[in-house]
Amino acid sequence: MSRAARLRAALADRVPRGDEGSAVVEFVTVGVLMLVPVVYLVVAVAGVQAAAFATESAAREAARIVVTTTDEGLSEDRVVAAVGWALRDQGIDADPARAATVVCAARPCLTPGADVAVTVRVEVPLPALPAGVSRVVPLVVPVSATHTQVVGEFEGSVVSGGAAAGGSAADGSGADGSGDDGPDEGGRP
Repeated sequence: MSRAARLRAALADRVPRGDEGSAVVEFVTVGVLMLVPVVYLVVAVAGVQAAAFATESAAREAARIVVTTTDEGLSEDRVVAAVGWALRDQGIDADPARAATVVCAARPCLTPGADVAVTVRVEVPLPALPAGVSRVVPLVVPVSATHTQVVGEFEGSVVSGGAAAGGSAADGSGADGSGDDGPDEGGRP
């Protein structure tokens, strides 16, 4: 046998015939094509879920701040601070002053028994989408949460220092001037 014939025979034994070895290539190709969209979906849903946590927490805390603050001017600053803190905690980059909306059922806002609703709304951008896609698919997902609190019956009557309106803790006179400041140590009036 000639040298060329032997070389051809040796190469023929090494070269795969038919579908040998193609299963690995197909598996890797299909695996990558399936894995990329799944990873993108997980990342997008995680961003929306973080925004849902942030807006819910921000709305709840802001409503609690409004109904427990005795000065409406201070409550606005505190609401913005609380909303900003809750959004930053979950990595949401939004302006807290624009994200929060406070709606009072009565005027003034701290009227006892009145409802105070706080809505926090943010837009979550979808990751890694080119601007041209915006004609077909929105590039942001709006996420909002609303929380309603009721102003307590005695919220407006508390003044600094813990004394009731109309009297001071030092002179022992109650709000009605009777000298009775409320329950004694045993819980009885």
